[in-house]
Amino acid sequence: MSLIPWDQPATLIDLDGSAPVIGTIRDCAMHFAIFKPFAKAQARILLTKPVHREGRKTRTWILEPNEIEALVERLHSEA
Repeated sequence: MSLIPWDQPATLIDLDGSAPVIGTIRDCAMHFAIFKPFAKAQARILLTKPVHREGRKTRTWILEPNEIEALVERLHSEA
């Protein structure tokens, strides 16, 4: 996955229909980090700019839970 800037606007959604978190990638990653495992499995981030994913021909607008977890790890390593 391409490196996404922390200040890029994004929306954290879940498949259960809870209210979304609208903010930056950093905001979304911080919220995701405090979710319980069930909520993490249901979470997705909707991007404002698509990113390239390894193994795919086209760019994508949605990040899956494992990709969001990678953002959380990046956030912790940069702190």
